Amino acid sequence: MPELPDVEIFKRYLDSTALHQRIAGVTVRNQRILRGLSPPRLARALRGRQFQSSRRHGKLLFIQLGSEAGWLVFHFGMTGFLKYFKEAKEEPPHTRLRLDFANGAHLAFDCQRLFGKVMLTDNVESFIESSHVGPDALGLDWRQFRDRLAGTNRSIKSVLMDQSKIAGIGNVYSDEILFQSRIHPQAKMKELSEKALKKLYQVTRKVLRAAIAAHAEPHRLPQSWLLPFRKNNDPCPGCSGKIHRIVLDGRSAYVCPQCQRKVA
Repeated sequence: MPELPDVEIFKRYLDSTALHQRIAGVTVRNQRILRGLSPPRLARALRGRQFQSSRRHGKLLFIQLGSEAGWLVFHFGMTGFLKYFKEAKEEPPHTRLRLDFANGAHLAFDCQRLFGKVMLTDNVESFIESSHVGPDALGLDWRQFRDRLAGTNRSIKSVLMDQSKIAGIGNVYSDEILFQSRIHPQAKMKELSEKALKKLYQVTRKVLRAAIAAHAEPHRLPQSWLLPFRKNNDPCPGCSGKIHRIVLDGRSAYVCPQCQRKVA
């Protein structure tokens, strides 16, 4: 599932390809991706306009249509991504929305499993607030991070993934953050010491920034990271042990029991 680093790469990709081009056509191939709007309404909002700028918040990508025209919003779900292309043969196989630019190029929103969302909003801040999305994970200082996470009896992995607490961290990067923090995903949030929580904050920022620098591609990440070995019974990159798959709140988590402690 695309998480903060992936969506930041999508943002930079869109900025380098599709900004300031007039939208001549809008084709919705599957209405299930639309939230709160119809294909004709989306077409009316986009046709003839240009993408002026973009903004990422957590896993959400906002694209400005003009000072008075509002924003196009993408949530990428499990499998969504953007593809800018010129030749028909380059169009991805699960295009759900295609924008045709006046210069002959196209932008596709590909979403194989149809969990992604396309929306419109007049105001980014109001949209974030009404969606109950917390602050962006890279926008918090240490005290804000501590205050949003501390004091709950939930597991640390569940809290890190709670988008109402902090926006942008999902199943994959929470595993990496906890591995590098040497904290077991089942550890209770309220049991973490101030020192452990501060390390968690520092590691969160380091992991997300490094993943962005690596274009969110696991094979570009250091071999000391968990991500290249995120499989059951793979060797742990930090010790002589094995990676274990566990189920926590209905989600898979990968952990090294030797490196990661339940109480820190």
